[in-house]
Formats: sequence, structure tokens, C-alpha cells
Amino acid sequence: MSKIQAGVIALVALVVGLVASVFIAPPQVGLQTQHVSLYPQARVLPDFELVANNGKKVTPLTLKNHWSLVFVGYTYCPDICPTTLAELKGIYPDLKKIPTDNPIQIIFISVDPRRDTIERLNEYIHFFEPEFIAASAEHVQLFPLVRAMGMMYSMSESTDNPNYLVDHSSSVVVINPNAQVIGRFKPDFEVGKLPVSEGQKILADMPAIIAGSQS
Repeated sequence: MSKIQAGVIALVALVVGLVASVFIAPPQVGLQTQHVSLYPQARVLPDFELVANNGKKVTPLTLKNHWSLVFVGYTYCPDICPTTLAELKGIYPDLKKIPTDNPIQIIFISVDPRRDTIERLNEYIHFFEPEFIAASAEHVQLFPLVRAMGMMYSMSESTDNPNYLVDHSSSVVVINPNAQVIGRFKPDFEVGKLPVSEGQKILADMPAIIAGSQS
């Protein structure tokens, strides 16, 4: 076979391959996320056991077969926590309409187990949305879990003061149906503005996040 014949065969093969890639197996054009910060690789969470507002255990199995939006805080929080939960409550009906085999659930993790009893968590979360989950545990469970999710918390003053405050991350973490952390929605930090993850930004990106996992 001459070099010219070999070149022609190679060219024809290339053209056939291109045609097949376009018409036989067209590329998937996925939705694009605009607001979420996705991690390069999904993060595996450590084993943990929390107690929910209904008295049931919250473990990695609770996250399986669900898309979970997780936020950490405490019920005595004066601003960020109630505002974030209100944002999530506002978009929750639309979140439930997103096509997926793995329903979306909202989980609020209290990092103030000293004051946030099961009874208080139950009353607090029902004020926002009875379908939301509120859970807590001792710090030996909370610290490694919150850190693995890419967040933090610390007591900003002595707990001898009954009105002590707790510093905590204000992001909303996204956990996939395999119980892996894949990213988070981070608030914009602007002078004079409360750093809260905006519900509409979460709602805008969740369909693309879910669709991307199924492609």
C-alpha cells in the first residue's frame, strides 16, 4: 500500500469517526453551575451518630439515597442561622420539584449541644419547616464531622455566660446520595451585609448538580 493510499484511508477513518461522534453518540450538553464551589473530588465523611429532633439517630445511612443540604449553627444564633433557614424554607417547595430519584433533604446540625436539647431543636426546626431535620451530638462527634464537611465552629466566649455565642461557618454543604461531600454554597462577604447563603442561588444550581451526577 502506498503512502497516499494509507493517508486517504486514515482521512476517511477520521471523518467517519467525527460523523459517528456527532450523529450516533452526540455529546451531552449539561447544565452549568454558577454559584456552588465544587470540590475536585468527593469527600468521604467519617462515621458519626447524631440525635435528631424526633429522637431518631442520624448516621451516614441517613444521607444515603438523598441529596442533602447541610448547615451548621445553633438555635440561640441571633442572625445567620434563622436567616439561612428562612432562605432554605423559601426554596424548599421548588427544591422538591427537581426531577431526581434521590429526594432533597435539609439538615441543620447544632454545634451547641449544651443548650440545644432534642426538645428545643424540635420546636426550633418546626418553626421553619417540619420536614427539615435538626440534629446534634457531643463535640467528640461534631468536631470531626463538621471539619470533614469543610466547615468549622468554636465557642467565642466562656460557656459560663448563659448567653455565650458560637462562631461557625455560614456555608450550605452539598452531600450526594453516596453520603459524600461534593461542594458548598458560600455566602458573599460584603461590608454591611449579613453573610448568608442565598436560597435563589442554591435553587439555581441544584438541578445542574443533580443532572451532572446522572450523566
